[in-house]
Amino acid sequence: MKPIRIVIFAKAPLPGRAKTRLIPALGEAGAAQLALRMLELALEQAQKAAVGPVELCMSPAPDAQEWAGIPIPAGIEASDQSEGDLGERMARAARRVIERGEAVLLTGADCPDLTAAHLSEAARQLATHDAVLYPAADGGYPLLGLRAFDPSLFCDIPWSTDGVARLTLERMGDLHWRVWTGETLRDIDEPDDLAHLPWTATHRPNLSKVDNKV
Repeated sequence: MKPIRIVIFAKAPLPGRAKTRLIPALGEAGAAQLALRMLELALEQAQKAAVGPVELCMSPAPDAQEWAGIPIPAGIEASDQSEGDLGERMARAARRVIERGEAVLLTGADCPDLTAAHLSEAARQLATHDAVLYPAADGGYPLLGLRAFDPSLFCDIPWSTDGVARLTLERMGDLHWRVWTGETLRDIDEPDDLAHLPWTATHRPNLSKVDNKV
């Protein structure tokens, strides 16, 4: 089995730039605080899964001032998302990892439902499948795992729509790949999603203003 690398995509959790669709409900500071907490959870669960190296693919680049003062746990590797739309950035990371002989689990910091157990199961399934995917309730996906690279999975995808997971799975079918699909999880992107925010994402004192019963 190929070694597996978890690559987490994240923006710097800054007021006015992070989780902007939640600003009407939480304000700029509250949205940024929640973004930081979800990033912490994503990194924590990735390390807890212990399936391989964990890499934070950052926007802007790791040495940018925007990341100053934001703690990144020891053992987390850092990389730059660089330019392009989400598909171009994900494709670049996936190709890089796969071409050096690793399998990859691509994820983000928007899904506190995605636990170490989910990551471990995805890694286990990737041993006997070409790809794994956890769909999201909004039609996207919080995790995509790959043992091989094909650009069709990232090109001309209508990102941030309810057709992302469906179209990605269709393209995997066209490739005749063996695909494992996990349970549906929930991203936290819109104010209505806050009703589904787990306690683990709200228990820090500086997030006391986040109401998970919105």
